[in-house]
Amino acid sequence: MTEAFSSDPIGRRIICDGEYATVRYAGPVPPTPGIWLGVEWDNPLRGKHDGSHEGTRYFTCSQLNTLFDISVRECMVSCAGHKGVIKSSCPNISILNLSKNLLSSWENVADIAFQLQKLKTLDLSENRLSLPSNPSSLASSFGTLIVLSLNRTGVTWNEVSQCAVMWPALEELYLASNNITSLKRPMNCLQSLTLLDISNNHIIDGNQLHAISDLPRLKHLNISNNLISSIKFLAHHDYCTESFTSLSSLSVNGNNISQWSFINELNKLSNLQSLNCQNNPLMDSDKNPETIRQLVIAKIARLNILNRTEILPQERKGAELDYRKMFGTEWLKSGGNRNADLNNPSMEFLTEHPRYNELIEKYGAPDDAEIKQPEPFALKNQLLTLTIMCPDKPDQKPIKKKLPDSMTVQKVKGLLYRLLKVPSSELKLSYESSKMEGREIQLENDLKPLQYYSMENGDCVLVRW
Repeated sequence: MTEAFSSDPIGRRIICDGEYATVRYAGPVPPTPGIWLGVEWDNPLRGKHDGSHEGTRYFTCSQLNTLFDISVRECMVSCAGHKGVIKSSCPNISILNLSKNLLSSWENVADIAFQLQKLKTLDLSENRLSLPSNPSSLASSFGTLIVLSLNRTGVTWNEVSQCAVMWPALEELYLASNNITSLKRPMNCLQSLTLLDISNNHIIDGNQLHAISDLPRLKHLNISNNLISSIKFLAHHDYCTESFTSLSSLSVNGNNISQWSFINELNKLSNLQSLNCQNNPLMDSDKNPETIRQLVIAKIARLNILNRTEILPQERKGAELDYRKMFGTEWLKSGGNRNADLNNPSMEFLTEHPRYNELIEKYGAPDDAEIKQPEPFALKNQLLTLTIMCPDKPDQKPIKKKLPDSMTVQKVKGLLYRLLKVPSSELKLSYESSKMEGREIQLENDLKPLQYYSMENGDCVLVRW
């Protein structure tokens, strides 16, 4: 004892068989001979005593009964241990991380969960659990469970469907990285699910998602990093589908989406407000990323957030006006007409641009001056004739300049520094459109080109400092 510890070992940290603990007592424990160490294990599931032995208390452990969030990840937990110990020592646990342990069956997990009547969140990721012979018999162990993580467990969708009867109140289910390739319609289960994460799997056919499209409360769906390239929804008279009626947030990052038809289909989702769609061939093409963003916004009417960035009303209006102009020539060639009675664009055009007629009703048909070149992604250095004015400096005469629409706001400020002898860092720019009198639009991002703000010939740049 004296060789291993200082004169006062209390509070020292030790490790025994891979488990960590804190020394709470050092001394005799009659009637057994010798000097004993009393330790408080970091792992609340480890240990047989609570600091007392045969009626004598030698030390007091932390108040485990007050703990509500416990992680025993990678602690080699394989079973519940002695009957009732978990319930008596830490009955208030509501969040439990059992990931990457040695649990081998749902019966093992149920033995633990049954003792935790307040359990709401359970992480079983990176365990390999055999299917229970009678899943419904274990439902009483998971009656309060709201959130369940089964990432990297090798589970299939069929196995999830068989086990789902055990989780009657489940609202969030995480199934990432499980090599899931197909989905089947849940039968009388998962009806309370609001969030489903099936990212990093091997789903190729987007129409597999129809199997879960009737889940009545599903609001958040993550299908990122699969192999999906297309999907098709049936729509009724108001152009909305009856699939995913509650879905408001969708993540499709890292798939094989390369066609605008996929984005068109998402407009049929009646409640879709947030979309993440980065790292797809469509988004990673050599086209201007800001143009891509504007096209997505214009194609999905109810979208409020794109790639975690809020879509402000001004940005939506600009995107829809640009979309209306960008494809105006194509619309006219397909049978479109500024006379509403004669407007009859081809089915092919409406399939590619299903919102176009809606945008015409909203903003009016584009006139000849508005319509852009038929090559919508060609970034030509078109010269804009602009008037530069300093509204707070009445003695400063207006200046007319021809500037390329690809010129960034930062470079415009550099030009103004040479003209006005005012440091560019002090300049604040905005512009008034010749077609929208009285409306002033801020040029807030120095890295954006003038074309990003839809500036046109005759517009007035306002300079303040």
